[in-house]
Formats: sequence, C-alpha cells, structure tokens
Amino acid sequence: MVVGDFALELDTVVIGAGPGGYVAAIRAAQMGQKVAIIEREYIGGVCLNVGCIPSKALIAAGHHYQEALHSQMFGVTADNVTLDFAQTQDWKDNGVVNKLTSGISFLLKKNKVEVIEGEAFFVDDRTLRVIKEDSAQTYEFNNAIIATGSRPIEIPGFKFAGRVLDSTGGLNLKEVPKKLVIIGGGVIGAELGGAYANLGAEVTILEGSPQILPTYEKDMVKIVEEDFAKKAVTIVTKAMAKEAIDNGDSVTVNYEVDGKQESITADYVMVTVGRRPNTDDMGLEQAGVTIGERGLIPVDKQGRTNVSNIYAIGDIVPGAALAHKASYEAKVAAEAISGKKVEVDYKAMPAVAFTDPELASVGLTIAEAKDQGIEAKAIKFPFAGNGRALSLGKTEGFVRLVTTIEDHVIVGAQVAGVGASDIISELALAIESGMNAEDIALTIHPHPSLGEIVMDAAELALGLPIHA
Repeated sequence: MVVGDFALELDTVVIGAGPGGYVAAIRAAQMGQKVAIIEREYIGGVCLNVGCIPSKALIAAGHHYQEALHSQMFGVTADNVTLDFAQTQDWKDNGVVNKLTSGISFLLKKNKVEVIEGEAFFVDDRTLRVIKEDSAQTYEFNNAIIATGSRPIEIPGFKFAGRVLDSTGGLNLKEVPKKLVIIGGGVIGAELGGAYANLGAEVTILEGSPQILPTYEKDMVKIVEEDFAKKAVTIVTKAMAKEAIDNGDSVTVNYEVDGKQESITADYVMVTVGRRPNTDDMGLEQAGVTIGERGLIPVDKQGRTNVSNIYAIGDIVPGAALAHKASYEAKVAAEAISGKKVEVDYKAMPAVAFTDPELASVGLTIAEAKDQGIEAKAIKFPFAGNGRALSLGKTEGFVRLVTTIEDHVIVGAQVAGVGASDIISELALAIESGMNAEDIALTIHPHPSLGEIVMDAAELALGLPIHA
C-alpha cells in the first residue's frame, strides 16, 4: 500500500459493467445493499458497446438496404438506392449504442450505485485495488461479484492489426469492404457475414467444422445456407486457417481444406473463432479463487466461487456465453448475497442467431431428449402455412416442438424464420412452466400473427391440426 492510500470500505462490489455486472449492481442495490461497480473500459460492456447491440444495428441496416433494392414484389420500386455507410455507422454509434449506454449510466445513478473507473486487482479475499493511469486506491469489501466478461481469441498467424480484425474492428469499419473473409462460421461470424453481405460485400466464410453454425441442427442451418447462396456468400467448411498476409491495400488468407493449400485475397479478414474469459491478470489467485479449465471459474448454483464471499457470473463461468445468461445469473448472485434462497435453473435458456432467417432454440433437441431417456417426438409447422409470414414475404422456416409422447409436455423447441428471436420467448415460458401442447393450443393467439405458428405446431403435436 502506498503512503496515504487508506483503504475505503465497500459493502458489495461488482467488477465489470456489462449485462451481467450492471444488472447485478442494480439488483443488489434494490435488495438494500450499498453497491459500487468497477469498470475499466465502458459502461454496458462488450455487448452494448462492441457486441450484441451494434451488430444488430448493422444487421438492421443491411435489411433496410436490401428491402430498398428488392421491393418489387410488393409493387414498390426505388430508383438510385445508395448506402451512406458513414451515416450508418453514426446512427449505430450515436442513435443506438450511446442511447443505451447512457440509459444504463442513468439507471446506476438512479439506484445509487457508485461507479468507480479503473482496473480491479484482488489483494486478498476482502481487499482489492483499483488502478487508473495515474492513481490507485485500495478498497475493502464484504462481498464481490466478478462479471469481467470475455475477449476475442487471437489465433496463430492472425494477429489483430491492420487488415486483420476481431469482431470489434469488424463492427467499426469506415467503409463496406468489397471483399471480406471471415474466419469462423459460428454465430458471430454468420451474423456479421450476413450483415456485410446485405450491405454489398462479397463475403467468404471459412469454418473448421462440417457446417456453419455448428450448435444448431442441420435443417435449421440449411435455410441460412440457402439464403447465403442467394447473396453469393461463399462457405468453405472443414477449412483450417493458416496465416494472413497484410499486403498494405489488401490481405491474403492462406488456408487448408481436404489437405489442399488454398488462398484468397480480400480487403479485410475478420476472425470470429470464439472468446476467452477475462479471468487472468486480476489477482484471483491472491483471493484464493479457483480457476478451472479454459480459464473459467467454477461456481455453485448461486454463483458462489470456492471463496464464500466472492461470486462470478457470465462469460467467466461454465455454460453458454450469452448476455441474457449473464443477466439471469446476476440477479441470482445479488439476491443470494441478500440471503434469498435462490439458485440458477437453466432448463429454458434460449439461444438465438440473428442470421437470415433468424434461428432460435430453447430446451432440448429431439436427439438430446432421446439421449436423456425421454420418449419424445418432434413436430414441425412451416412458416409457409402462416398468413402473416406470407404477407411479409418471409415464408422460409418452421417452428418445431419437442414433446413427450405420453402427455405432450414441451421439453424443447426450435424456430427458424423471421421473428424467431421473439417467437422463442413464448416457448421458453412454456418449458419453464412445464406446459404441454394443449396449454398452447388452448391459448388464443392473435390473427394474423407469427405467434400463430406456435399454436398450429401445438395442434399438430396433438394430432388435431387445422392448417396443416
């Protein structure tokens, strides 16, 4: 401790102000705790600033651009359609991101959460130091919630510099590239690949697995692949990226597929092969916190680490790296500190890919249900049989329900199609509540709406379809 650095006392301290951290801080404050939140970079974390939100803004811009170019089927023709990408980026940054992050800052202030800028380092299990560029301060705390998130993985041969980008760099390009190579066809790569294809780029996706979006079922991914084909997106699977050579005004990517060496030259290459938890270089070992495989922190069902007064949530703990998972765990941890008898339950944790069309899944697939010894069946109802989808000109896709054979209890659901990210919420609620297909079939759905597809799928599962 430096001379004059007297330790300040904190009750509950949250490290990281992303979707996990700021939610934990607000909920802890609502539970009567005196809360401080430490953030080294920006309020809102990766998700709001350089992840979930700005990527969806670019996706939306791409959709509007494509609609302006190809609206003849509706009898609408637009001449001389142009894209001002600088204005698009300004809208994304100031019209979307800044509004949301400013809103989070307001909510923290409203809930009397103290915001401390700087980087946190643990001294022991009750003390930490916050380092700024020109100062440092020691704090003593009663409870801590670690919510430091994750960062992009940098692979050998692809150092992030110049024309080799991570997802953050990909979101902040000054112009739409004529040619873009994406290494990694998971959710981030497929989403941003689709966004830039819609904005006019010639996109190539190199994926090491046998299919892009490997966490989704093949019949769902096939619909996305068909859309990519219409936009001239090249997908190369079972590809191993070797190196990127920056040529100054372009970049050449060397890769291997089926034992053959290949290369492609583009304006930029974006690497989206995964993310690494931010658990290093923050003194966790000095606090006695155990760090497990791949840098993840083992926790109990309340988010508690092996150190009883230190909790961890979000991308730094095992499980899916999803913003809504982090927010859910945040509430549990904050309430556990307050003495509430709560614990996490991931039975109905939805996942969404904002591709064209959108993909969403919750609960079990039919294969997972059978692996767990559940006698189940899978029923699909197509978007093409829905009046609202037809009127939108978006008839690709389906809703699939996975139900038990005996009593039709819904144990899983998958949606591929327009609005899947919204439709999945009803199905998550159904699974969380232990509902069966009859419960959904008897729920009156507004007409015409995409939600009716869920009702039709439920009736089909019961063997009483009207629109099949």
